[in-house]
Amino acid sequence: MIYFDNSATTFPKPNVVVNRANYAAKFLGGNPGRSGHKMSVKAADEVYKVRERIASFFNAKPENVVFTLNCTHAVNFAMKGIMQSGGHMIISSLEHNAVSRPAFALARSRHNVSLSIAKVSDSDEETVSNFKSLIRKDTKCICMMAASNVTGEVLPFNEIAAVCKKKGICFILDAAQGAGVLNIKLGEGINFICCAGHKGLYGLSGTGVLISDGSYKLSTIIEGGTGATSLELEQTDFLPEQLESGTINVPGIVSLGAGVDFVKNFGLNNIRRKEDRLCDMFVSQVEKLNNFTVFREEKKNYAPLVSFSYKNANSFEVTDYLSRRGFALRGGFHCSALAHKTLGTTEDGLTRFSPSVFNSEAEVKKVVTELKKVNNIGF
Repeated sequence: MIYFDNSATTFPKPNVVVNRANYAAKFLGGNPGRSGHKMSVKAADEVYKVRERIASFFNAKPENVVFTLNCTHAVNFAMKGIMQSGGHMIISSLEHNAVSRPAFALARSRHNVSLSIAKVSDSDEETVSNFKSLIRKDTKCICMMAASNVTGEVLPFNEIAAVCKKKGICFILDAAQGAGVLNIKLGEGINFICCAGHKGLYGLSGTGVLISDGSYKLSTIIEGGTGATSLELEQTDFLPEQLESGTINVPGIVSLGAGVDFVKNFGLNNIRRKEDRLCDMFVSQVEKLNNFTVFREEKKNYAPLVSFSYKNANSFEVTDYLSRRGFALRGGFHCSALAHKTLGTTEDGLTRFSPSVFNSEAEVKKVVTELKKVNNIGF
């Protein structure tokens, strides 16, 4: 199986990630922050070292790095933590359900939350203007993705963050498709970064990160044992313990630290260049096929993933066929109701091609050859 579904979860994992996860499973059996014995202290020390590496990578302080189950978990913590007391919030028209569903849930709740959706337009300038036009006196939060998981379009998140900074609005960035590929840092208006550890950061599944700049104190949506303030019935009120109730995923966290090291050592720009080259190679061939439509536009900036449609079958049939031929791509609606409604693809969905640094040009040629056969004779 040739794997082109890295926007869902990167595979294979770098050897250093696998080795560190194995090390943690074998030698870090103590529960970090819960005991004073050597095994517990060693596990806590290893976890803290990962906090430091992630903090350095995103320009944060280690105590403001919170480990979560995934990016969705991080987004819910940030969004609901800001909006529990009510107010107005804005999201984009391309958002993943990780953002749109908690936003809609808040708007339907009794928390007096109102929601607006800003259209992502053909130009970044117009998109920024669309967001600005929706800002009200009671706007408390803008939450948006760095790059679309459906088309790969990079949104003008830095520009919108700057608007938020000027107006005193909390800005939450969903970096699920950006971390490890785009240059993303806290500051200049970005208050929270939500990451999927298992995607562009190459960690194991079941890992995510919420990173704060410390400007906003979040209300909690989960309470429990934190290893700190244990005699108090109220939840610990300082990060990271405040948002890390229960035992954390030590092997996953240690693997994530190794993944961040891999990205730093390989080089963020080198990763982007290689994956962009594979995507450009794919697009240049598939857009020539008369029965296929590639969902990219000139002059737009894209993260390294490509979605396409085939006029003679829906995306589920395309991906099933490709799977039987030895290729792993993602078909369907990509957990992104707003994006597919915006694109007009809610009937058949799209098929997504997303390479990683471990893919080769030879592998891209193989899947393109298969699509050429489909274009000419069907399946």
